[in-house]
Amino acid sequence: MADTALTDVSEGEAEVIQFDDASRDSLHILPMAMLPLQTPGLRRARLIKNARLETVVEVFQDRSTGSGQISPDHLGSLFPSHSKSLRVDMVQISKLTRINSFDVYTLRKELRRVGIAVNDAKALQLSDSKRAELTGYMKDFTRPLLQQVYGGEQRQISDVSDILAMLANPDREDALTNLRLLSEKLKVKLNEIPDFLEDYGDVFLSLAYFRSCLDGIVPEVQRFLKWAMEPKASELIARDRNIMKMLSDVQSKLTSITTLITGRFEAFDRRSKDFWNDISADSFRSVRRQIESHHVTIGGVLCGLAVKMALWKARFPQGGAGPNKRVEFIRSEILPGLDHILAIENAASGIK
Repeated sequence: MADTALTDVSEGEAEVIQFDDASRDSLHILPMAMLPLQTPGLRRARLIKNARLETVVEVFQDRSTGSGQISPDHLGSLFPSHSKSLRVDMVQISKLTRINSFDVYTLRKELRRVGIAVNDAKALQLSDSKRAELTGYMKDFTRPLLQQVYGGEQRQISDVSDILAMLANPDREDALTNLRLLSEKLKVKLNEIPDFLEDYGDVFLSLAYFRSCLDGIVPEVQRFLKWAMEPKASELIARDRNIMKMLSDVQSKLTSITTLITGRFEAFDRRSKDFWNDISADSFRSVRRQIESHHVTIGGVLCGLAVKMALWKARFPQGGAGPNKRVEFIRSEILPGLDHILAIENAASGIK
């Protein structure tokens, strides 16, 4: 392990680590520089979820040396001269290991629940590049809002902020009139509309983020299942009832997980459409409450699926491999943790 991976960094360098876009936008990475830690070397590290859905500390990562990971329980061996500060930090770290996803929306809720602050609120916001990437998804959610104000007029939108600015500062008299009508329906004063729009935008930006993750993961799961089930055609594998049962269990669980979470997004779509058919402050609060109450479970399910599919693609980038090698990978890396993902998804059925 390289010693340089554990040395302290200057404040400016920590800022770079903290707001790395890829980490901030990820489901499975928590840059520890965002936390009020006392152990200097930990500010360079990241908490990540591995394929078994365990939380580990990644002390270095690069293309040539790979990822240096260690269990949080073993951090004392890396920081023998900071034992006092590490004991304090471990109180926070132990709480973080029980969080199922490190996406910004799950972290907002879970960090507040366990009483952990962050150094800068920006750490819990999506990066500008991710927001721009999600504009296409946001158009689906904001189209009814724009129609309420601007009718059928086409508007050029390149980022979520364009939508909010367009509504906060209408450039036509009839648009302002429509905005006043909307404020009456929502029981919100006209000068409070920008705050409502910010709430609306953030709620549906979270849904757009998770939808984008889902749309990227589901096709990968389907490709993986096709690859994973091909060993069943092997005469040797087909004669082993235990292996055949294991493969069927993996197929059943992954299919169930993806079907259930896809159904949840369909339910969100119906609720958001219902809101525009009956615009009121109560209906918006109801939609927001429903979406936000599912952040933690959606994040947990998507994070679990994402890390498993990422490992599969890393190990078998060209597909292929013999039946025995595939079976061993499925048994050792895919099966562990599937029950946990399914339990998270099933728990969502009790959330209203």
